[in-house]
Amino acid sequence: MKKTKKLSTLLLTALLVLALGLTACGNPAPVPAAPEPQAAAPAPEPEPEPAPAPENPVIRLSTTTSVNDSGLLSYLQPEFEKDTGFKLEITSAGSGAAIEKGRTGDADCLLTHSPAAEKDFIEEGFGEERAVFMYNFFVIVGPSDDPAGVRGCTDASEAFKKIAETPGATFVSRGDESGTHSAEMRIWGIAEMEPGGNDWYVSTGQGMGASLNIASETGGYILTDKSTYLAHELRGTMEILLEKSEEMQNTYSIIAISEQRWENTNKAGANAFVEWMTSKKGLDMINEYGMAEYGEQLFFAMD
Repeated sequence: MKKTKKLSTLLLTALLVLALGLTACGNPAPVPAAPEPQAAAPAPEPEPEPAPAPENPVIRLSTTTSVNDSGLLSYLQPEFEKDTGFKLEITSAGSGAAIEKGRTGDADCLLTHSPAAEKDFIEEGFGEERAVFMYNFFVIVGPSDDPAGVRGCTDASEAFKKIAETPGATFVSRGDESGTHSAEMRIWGIAEMEPGGNDWYVSTGQGMGASLNIASETGGYILTDKSTYLAHELRGTMEILLEKSEEMQNTYSIIAISEQRWENTNKAGANAFVEWMTSKKGLDMINEYGMAEYGEQLFFAMD
């Protein structure tokens, strides 16, 4: 009896083991999937090392009032100084006076917009190369009622003639041998007119900002670069009446002063400024200037 019971127990155990084995073979337990390897987080890019301080860090830049008054230089200066380690010491005047600082050894580099005077400067041996790198446009601004009908003109020389021939109209000139004054006199030449000595022609002998003040106060017309007009506090009293005439393109150049003329010139600094301003970064920043504040491009990099 005991043997039969033991045999039955063994048989039952064997059947149970067999049943469990068959169950396991038919429905294998799922094996948990191995976790996918996580991509390593990219290492943060290291901050660029500041440029080492040059032996002679100060660059004496002599420039025109239109570049300085427009805010372009104050916009570019921090990036240039961070990238190169040089420091700009800026003085601004009309292009004629700015170029003269190069002749007297009081500048390392020029940034001006008076092509004829710049070419003379190079030919005299004060600079080795003239880097033409950007342009903008002069505009004619004046009273909103526009008694001379400048709005209907197709070019600047036609507008100048109408201003000269309209009773009561006034034209305000910088009269300071600046790049703007030179451009104005070139347009009078195209118009075949000599404005000097006429009651309607006011020569201020001052910079662009001061001349715009006088035009605003007198209700006169004036030729100005657009960027300085837009940055001027009295722009609301005058309107742009003519712009983007072919006769009013305004070209800017940089010239490093030659060591052959002034051996103490900071040639390394001047060359660094020329290279940075004509680099992709410098030209891209020039093209972007004005978009945020005025909604339009104020300067255009040369292709």
